[in-house]
Amino acid sequence: MNICVFCASSQKIDPKYVHLATEVGTEIARRGHTLVSGGATVSCMGAVTRAARAAGGRTVGVIPQVLVDIEVADTESDELVVTADMRERKGVMDARSDAFLVLPGGIGTLEELFEIWTARVLAIHTKPLVILDPWGLYAPLRSLVEHMYEEGFTRANVFDAITWTSSVEEALEVLESPAQPMEPSVEELGESTP
Repeated sequence: MNICVFCASSQKIDPKYVHLATEVGTEIARRGHTLVSGGATVSCMGAVTRAARAAGGRTVGVIPQVLVDIEVADTESDELVVTADMRERKGVMDARSDAFLVLPGGIGTLEELFEIWTARVLAIHTKPLVILDPWGLYAPLRSLVEHMYEEGFTRANVFDAITWTSSVEEALEVLESPAQPMEPSVEELGESTP
């Protein structure tokens, strides 16, 4: 399967996050999957792709031209797709992937997560979506979504659309399991009930 990994590009983070990305890349390759990534060489993005290739895996990088221009493109990828902008990049990554794994990251990672998560809740796709968060970076986000549910801003299927994990092995096992189809409610589609 083609597994898309969303992760950090910041070089100011604790090295444990880069090590986690390395473990993920190695395990994706060990299990025979292809890695789809943001196509950059820095921080976790670079670590996950280098590890996948070192373990014999295939990597597909998808990167906007603006990042190629500042010389962070992973030119060693088995396939490097250069897009016009960030929106096209996300569309290509989505289309090329069978499953999504979200590692600790910043606002760019959150943007990617929310787009895939929303599409899953609305039954636009049925691809598995997993967050790997061994140190609880996303715990406040999880609490926020739970509070939004309590306040009526989301429905219960928002929790069915995503799996939270704390180990690489658990995350990959979930991704390899068939995802359950979602059935959006009319409220999620912006309609009112009679």
